[in-house]
Amino acid sequence: MTTPQNEARRAFLVKSAALGGSLMIGVQVPGLALADDGAVGEITQWVQILADDSVIIRIARSEMGQGSFTGLAMLVAEELQCDWSKVRSEYASVNEHVRRNRVFGPMTTGGSRAIRDSQEYLRKAGAAAREMLLTAAAHQWSVPIDELVVKAGVVSHAKTGRSARYGELAPAAAKLEIPKEPKLKAPSEWTLIGTSPARFDVPEKTTGAQIYAADVRMPGMVHAAVTQVPVFGGKLIRVDKDAVTGRRGIKAVVTAEDWVAVVADNWWRARQALDALPIEWDDGGNGDVSSESIARFIRAGLDATDVPVARKDGDASAAIAGAAKVMEAEYYAPFLNHATMEPQTAAALVSDDKVEVWVGTQNGESTIAAASEASGMPLDKVYLYKMHAGGGFGRRGLYNEYVKQAIRIAQTMPGTLVRVQWTREEDMKQGRYRPVSFVRLRAGLDAGGKLVAMHVRQAEQSFAARDLQQFVKDGIDQIGVRGFSDQPYDIPNYTNDYAMRNTHVPPGPWRAVAHTNNPFARESFIDEICHATGKDPYEFRRPLLAKKTRDLGVLDAVAKAANWGKPLPKGVFRGIAVQDSYGSYSAAVVELSVKDGTVIDVKRVYVALDPGYIVHPDAVKGQIEGGVVWALSSTMHEEITIEKGRVVQGNFNDYPILTMGQTPEIVPILVPSGGFWGGVGEPPFAAIPAALGNAIFAATGKRIRSMPLKHHGFSYA
Repeated sequence: MTTPQNEARRAFLVKSAALGGSLMIGVQVPGLALADDGAVGEITQWVQILADDSVIIRIARSEMGQGSFTGLAMLVAEELQCDWSKVRSEYASVNEHVRRNRVFGPMTTGGSRAIRDSQEYLRKAGAAAREMLLTAAAHQWSVPIDELVVKAGVVSHAKTGRSARYGELAPAAAKLEIPKEPKLKAPSEWTLIGTSPARFDVPEKTTGAQIYAADVRMPGMVHAAVTQVPVFGGKLIRVDKDAVTGRRGIKAVVTAEDWVAVVADNWWRARQALDALPIEWDDGGNGDVSSESIARFIRAGLDATDVPVARKDGDASAAIAGAAKVMEAEYYAPFLNHATMEPQTAAALVSDDKVEVWVGTQNGESTIAAASEASGMPLDKVYLYKMHAGGGFGRRGLYNEYVKQAIRIAQTMPGTLVRVQWTREEDMKQGRYRPVSFVRLRAGLDAGGKLVAMHVRQAEQSFAARDLQQFVKDGIDQIGVRGFSDQPYDIPNYTNDYAMRNTHVPPGPWRAVAHTNNPFARESFIDEICHATGKDPYEFRRPLLAKKTRDLGVLDAVAKAANWGKPLPKGVFRGIAVQDSYGSYSAAVVELSVKDGTVIDVKRVYVALDPGYIVHPDAVKGQIEGGVVWALSSTMHEEITIEKGRVVQGNFNDYPILTMGQTPEIVPILVPSGGFWGGVGEPPFAAIPAALGNAIFAATGKRIRSMPLKHHGFSYA
């Protein structure tokens, strides 16, 4: 039976769960009394100014190490013109967000959207608050508002010599109507945006004082270790609870349709007891599935007929048939795990009239909706306490299994705080993996070696078909074709078609998603064409990008920084690639040497990035550095494989990641061209795998068309 409560929860989920959820523009929501929560000094929903001039800026997005807790505050503070030394950030209350009709807009952090999707309404929030404070001063002093000036949170009137601090003006300003269209500064007037003040999140992370969900400890709290059905889609048949009954510290064994949890007075005892439990699972009919059978099934899509077309320019088939030279190649990318530093963790406390949850999440809205669904409590009775997440990369954006588990266990123990923490093994084997992908590319060149046609056929899993159906149109995952459907090269005859092939292994959004494997295939294939025609890989791309000035701009910038065209030291080789993604433009050059034909020493990686505007340059450089590490690691080492329907890998011994010793010199090149706001977290990754593969070809003559590189005998020095 559908209840009004269920309908409300469903409506909230529809609005909030997607990574690209609806956007609130402006700073005022009609019909809301913005100070209803009783916050002292609340000027707008985003800004609270206290009597001592402290400025609290509320952050609706999530901090996962990318610097959003600082960058988003800078957007507000730039227009507010307060004293930055008195600014601090705090998470916007998800509960107030629900109660006040989604007053904070999207609370999701994914797709490199934190800054680019928030920048306008946050700058307006700061500008509106500034205008309200100036208006309050003008009223108090009976002077024209245009005679007032403000600097570092102090409003002054030169003619009368009066001045007032923001903290003094805040009570009166809070009573005023919020301006609907406050005037924003021109970029040339920015004094804070574009600088790199100390980040708010770094000191506590450096000292170890930062509290993540994994660190939550409260009196009387119990701990739960969880194991889930090892074959996705399977079910629990039976568990012998008596096998651990009476063990020291064991509180309960809780079961659900596809998981079992042991609750104890500490987590290690819970884990040991769980390992000792005899559990029988049903495999849901997928017990014979393997990586090989998945590969055969998906790859068959390359030869399927009547597949949907994502992009068609001219007639690629005819142009290739009549070309002077035809080239063809096939590329492959495997499942990859997020491998966040903090495994999935949540704590829950269930009482008669409310549910409380402590969690690091990429999406406060989807998490509170999931908690409401799991508990049966209305949204306004669920209290969600957001914490910094110990890594996300897409894993904590749509999926809340661990939150639901914590709540359902806590329901069996009312009044007791229950903390669920997955083991690393559980986190590895119960991921939402980057989809497996096969790509076949065919190109036609004229007698002069000019690229006149290209046909791209993709066959892959679709995570959007499973979790974000609004991004599937006419059988095409609009996320999955990125990098091909929007490729920037001027190719007169171009076709991109797409064969969706889904399996029982759940795919999910993984940092940059299709902008990892698709550019690897596209830019490696372009490199193949360059070498086949005797053209320089950089010079070959330039005319093809002549109409795409920003793509060309980053390509030129990275080539200049790397001294492309000038001789390298003996034994050192390089590769280049370009890719625009998430509203930004990036290009990479990788320099390396290869010892004994297999041991790769990556000397240096250059990444040029144009996100339009840059809020915090040091944070952007950090994202580039992290993107390089992420890309080099996944391209060489990482792969999730399936045997008997189960994930094989369980920890970093069989899912290795890049070490500090293998990390090369990284050269970030920031080339913001202005006029737009692009993303930063994911774009730096996009061009690196192909640039790496192209450099390996330059060094060895061996063309790599599948990842990870370790399967081709390569390793890092």
